[in-house]
Amino acid sequence: MQSIFGTDGIRGRFNEELNYSLAFKVGYALGLTSDEKSPILIGRDTRISGDILLQAITQGINESGRKFLNLGICPTPAIPFLIKQENLSSGIMISASHNPPEYNGIKIFDHNGEKITRYFENKIQKLIEETNQNISVPSEVMPINTNEDLMDIYIKSLIQTMDGINLSGLKIILDTCYGSATTCAKKIFQSLGADVRVINNSKNGTKINMNCGSTNLEPLKKALRASPADMGFSFDGDADRVIGIDSKGNVLDGDHILFLWGRELMEQKILTNNLLISTQMANLGFEKAWKKIGGILYRTDVGDKYVHNAIKEKGAVLGGEQSGHILSKINDFSGDGILTAIQISKYCKKKNINLHDWLQSSFEPFPQKLTNINLNFNINKLNPKTKILIDQTIENFQAIYSDNCRVYIRPSGTEPVIRVLVEAKNNKKVDYLSNEITNKLFLEINKIIN
Repeated sequence: MQSIFGTDGIRGRFNEELNYSLAFKVGYALGLTSDEKSPILIGRDTRISGDILLQAITQGINESGRKFLNLGICPTPAIPFLIKQENLSSGIMISASHNPPEYNGIKIFDHNGEKITRYFENKIQKLIEETNQNISVPSEVMPINTNEDLMDIYIKSLIQTMDGINLSGLKIILDTCYGSATTCAKKIFQSLGADVRVINNSKNGTKINMNCGSTNLEPLKKALRASPADMGFSFDGDADRVIGIDSKGNVLDGDHILFLWGRELMEQKILTNNLLISTQMANLGFEKAWKKIGGILYRTDVGDKYVHNAIKEKGAVLGGEQSGHILSKINDFSGDGILTAIQISKYCKKKNINLHDWLQSSFEPFPQKLTNINLNFNINKLNPKTKILIDQTIENFQAIYSDNCRVYIRPSGTEPVIRVLVEAKNNKKVDYLSNEITNKLFLEINKIIN
């Protein structure tokens, strides 16, 4: 059996790659493998399929003889925080993050609030393979009580990270993209004294991530034009990512967040070895500017768990991804979009600077183009020989073009696509090489498959 785990847990289209029976088996296997005897914490985003998957997972946990606590709709980072805070055995977040509504996923956290290791994934996989029964979907979904007190603990913890600094006088627009941030983002910013306006703020699982949120900034830009504000923040479906927009519509992505936040920590002399951790997707302009001021940028494979591992290994205090997934020592390196947004707001207030001017002091990014090659198959489910051929083809393409620019090609761990990143000093070169590489690579992959 091919591994059910991708770069960020289990993910797929509901009732196709991810169904009731598999979710039951995951809950059952987690219950059996967890050494701790305290309850398992479960949360979810707003997707319609979240209810039925919650029912399946909790049924599996009950079958294993374990207990659970249901947090209900919540940001993903609430799960690892509360596991540690309340000494719980483990946790599950039912979410497909930034993916469209028809997808869902299962992210599993251990008793330390960290995403489970490959070893733990293999243990769960083995138990799932040994569980023969196919569990049928019940005729009706039974409501499961939620624990609102736990959610309040998480919200208070975010407010406490501000060290008493309030956001009064700041006008801020939030795009909660019909997802997890709808539960608390507005409340947190208002509690801190900001003048807040929120768009896409209903818990609507059919609209989550659809033409909004951190992967589509147009609604937030439009809202800023219609009702001018100091800044805006756009979250993804489970609120572990955030992208900012300044008052002029300029984008504050994860690279800029790391550069600006990292520079503040460098000046405070609390940035270990002036080191930031990012991924192969980080902009070359960011890397060059960071080195110019005496910093070191260490790149990992794409995925927050790789960033997290490198942070721990190298003793860093800040890292993240261009996509807006930022890991800070403040909350023990659990990516939290709301935490990142209030910290950026805090620096603006503390420095008495607007986000536009602060962003202008950041680096000049190199032209960069990310193109998806859509596949009609899941690359992770191919036979090993075919997958090796595709991997070799990708390596060859990277080697051919790397003298002229930076090229990074990788199969997505969550969708049936290959992502091609091309970066160079001018836009024409980027466009030309991006088109050439994607067209040729598409033809070569089709030759291998057919």
